[in-house]
Formats: sequence, C-alpha cells, structure tokens
Amino acid sequence: MRSLEDLLGTGVSGTHVLVRADLNVPLDNSTGEVLITDDGRIQASLPTIQALTEAGGRVVVAAHLGRPKGRPDPAFSLAPVAQRLGELLGASVAMAADVVGAGARHAVQALADGQVAMLENVRFDGRETNKDDEERGRLADDLAGLAQAYVGDAFGAVHRKHASVYDVAQRLPHYAGGLVLREVEVLRRLVEDPERPYVVVLGGSKVSDKLGVIEALLPTVDRLLIGGGMCFTFLAAQGHEVGGSLLEEQQVDICRRLLADAGDRIVLPVDIACAESVVADARVTVVAAEAIPAGLKGLDIGPRTVQLFTEALDGAKTVFWNGPMGVFEVAGFAGGTKGVGKAVAAVAGLSVVGGGDSAAAVRTLGLDESAYGHISTGGGASLEYLEGKTLPGLAALAD
Repeated sequence: MRSLEDLLGTGVSGTHVLVRADLNVPLDNSTGEVLITDDGRIQASLPTIQALTEAGGRVVVAAHLGRPKGRPDPAFSLAPVAQRLGELLGASVAMAADVVGAGARHAVQALADGQVAMLENVRFDGRETNKDDEERGRLADDLAGLAQAYVGDAFGAVHRKHASVYDVAQRLPHYAGGLVLREVEVLRRLVEDPERPYVVVLGGSKVSDKLGVIEALLPTVDRLLIGGGMCFTFLAAQGHEVGGSLLEEQQVDICRRLLADAGDRIVLPVDIACAESVVADARVTVVAAEAIPAGLKGLDIGPRTVQLFTEALDGAKTVFWNGPMGVFEVAGFAGGTKGVGKAVAAVAGLSVVGGGDSAAAVRTLGLDESAYGHISTGGGASLEYLEGKTLPGLAALAD
C-alpha cells in the first residue's frame, strides 16, 4: 500500500484530499445537549489530518456515525464531531449540509490551503451501504468528484464494502493513512509471529459473534481466556445451569466441541457476579460459576476469576484483548473488566486492546491508555483481520 508519506512526497498544497476517517463516536443527548462521551476515534484521526493541512492540503473528511438507515437523521449528524475536531485542530472545520449535494460542493470549493471541511454522515445516503455495485459506484463517483486524491484512514470500517471505504479508492489515487498502517503493522505481528506465551482474552455478549476468531486463534494461542456474556454458553456446554444469564442454545454444541478439542487452553470463569437485573442499585451476589441460581443473571466475572485470569496473563509476551468481562457501564458490574484491563496493561510484552467496547472500557474505567502497546480503533475489523478474512477497505488500498 502507498502511504500518506508517499502522497505528501508528491506535494499536496492546493490539492483536495478526501480522507475517509472513522469518527463513529458515542453520543449522549440525555441532557438535551449532544455530548461526545469518548473522543478517542477523533483523537486517533488527528495525525493524518494535521499532516495534510500542514502541507497545505485542502482536506475533505468523510465519515459515518451510527446507523441512520440511509436517510438524513439529525440524531446522527456529524456536526458535533466537526466541532470537536475543530477544537482539537485549533481551527474551524466547515460542516457541509449534505453528503455530496450542493452543500458539500460549496463547502469543498470554499476551502483554502490547510483548511478542513467535513461532509455530512455518509450513511445519510443509502448508496453508501448498498450491496449493488452500480449503486455504490454512483455515490463513489460523486465523492471522487470532490477531490484529487483519497486517503483511507478508517480502520474501524475497512471490513465493510461500502462506497466511501471501497469503491471511491478505485476512482482516485489512493493511499493508506497512518492509523491504518499502524493497525495493520500490529495485527500482522499477532497473526504471523507472536512472541510467546501468546494469550487472548475474549469477552462481549454473544459467543456467535466470536466463533470465527476463536476457531482461527485456537491453533495458535497458548491460552484463551473467555469472559463476558459469551462465557455462559461455554458453561452450559460443560453441563452447568446458567440461570437467567445470556445463553445462545444453538451454539452449545459448537462450544462443547471447542472444549473437547482445546479445553486444555481455554480458561473459563470460576465465579460470577449475579443480580436480578442490570440496575445501578442492584444487589450483587457472587456465586461459583457452576452454581448460578435460577432467578439471577450473570453480569460480570467474579474476583476469583479476575485473579485466575491475572495469573494466566502473568509472563505473557503477547496479549490480545477484545470484549468486556461484564456490563462495565454499571458500576456494580465493572470490577471484572477493570481487573482484567489492569492485568493486560501489566504485561511486559506486546498488549493489544482490540477496539470496540474494550477500548471504550479502558477510557471509561480510567485505565492508563499509555500502559498498552496498542489500542485498536476497530473492534470488528481487528477480529476479522485475525480470522484471516479479506477486508475490502484494505484490499482497495493495495497496489
């Protein structure tokens, strides 16, 4: 892949450069004012945008936010993101009124050297996610008409065959942004030659979302630690009752097979923090993993499991962590994720946080971001990369 440095080497002063960034940040509008609760993805996009503006490029940022179902929805406007990006850049960011219409063209044409404009949420245009190549191509043509070069820097979206991620790269001279190159560099180390012992920690709600990566990783990892809601399907596969905990019954046989094939490397919780429901003032009861009462739901791993996982991580040379250990957004069920997060951070070797909720948990729970070797911006993309899948957005950037 040609890099951002390759583009800068050609001279970008006066050139319109379309940057596909991942600015899909969490918003909170419960107070009536839209607030960005975690600007990590905006921060991660800064180096590429700043490098282009400092070189005199006229930067056009394309990004998505949420799932607005292919039509404009004020709740998913990128306006708050443009404002925050401007604050971080120390310069105003022009916000286009639409994706590729008259508002977008006007905002782009008004740019001077070193200035930035943001297009409205690309998912406001239904062609962005359309499965029909011709439909996506029409939007890609419109996007390509706004610039003379394309920089793909949205690692969190490279596993999607979307117009702004895949198709537009085929219509303009294309380059990989620094964020994408860093992600690929780190994840390639996990796939090709991880230093051992290599330990993977997986959490999150559904085991079905992680089966592909589990199957791909089991032949290569030394230990696989499983927490979060997905652990209950594995516990059920061992013959345990899981009460009202999340259970994917259709996956029990698959989990049973995985345990039979690699049970010596799969580490499951030994205790669970339970409650009747997910509320801030819930009465939390910690029980043995094989003795979850019928009237309770498992909502976090327990303290003995945190210790077990910490011991399993001790001495690891490479660690990949994806998915929280419980409902970390509620204080009573955050202990498992925080404890495991600290243990991953303490690893002397390469520690990689696999994006998504794991990255959000690091920031929400006040963990030291600098203690990790790499915090990915793409949860789903990082998992699919580890599975060995072809990621359309990366394929489009390849020469």
